[in-house]
Parts: sequence; C-alpha cells; structure tokens
Amino acid sequence: MCGCKNVGPVDRALRLVVGIVLIVLAFAMLGAAEGSAGGIIAVAAGAVLLLTAALGFCPAYLPLKMSTCKVKG
Repeated sequence: MCGCKNVGPVDRALRLVVGIVLIVLAFAMLGAAEGSAGGIIAVAAGAVLLLTAALGFCPAYLPLKMSTCKVKG
C-alpha cells in the first residue's frame, strides 16, 4: 500500500453507513449467524466497506486511477 488516501469524506461517510447497514441486515435477515452464504457475503462486504472508510484508502480505485479525495496524502 502506498499510504495515500483516495477516499474523500462523502465517500467515507457513505461507505460507513452502507457497511453498517449490510452487517445489520446480514445478521437480522440474511442468517449470517447460522452460516448462510448470503449472510456471510453481506458481512464480508460490510467489513470491507468499514475498513476502507476507516483507512480512507480503497485498493480498487488504484487500477482505475480514481480518487474521491481532494487533498493528496
């Protein structure tokens, strides 16, 4: 990882909200606690969104040369 940030504040907020919603839905409706495939996938996707929001860095943006962050660093 290069240590740069490529996720801006609005992008981070959306990732945070969607990540939390996915994890809550995974356990409440998709059976993640029972080991259902849909629930596990939703938890994993939610966790990735929370991690990228916390770090301010999204590896998927690198090959696309994308950034939603206005300030470099």
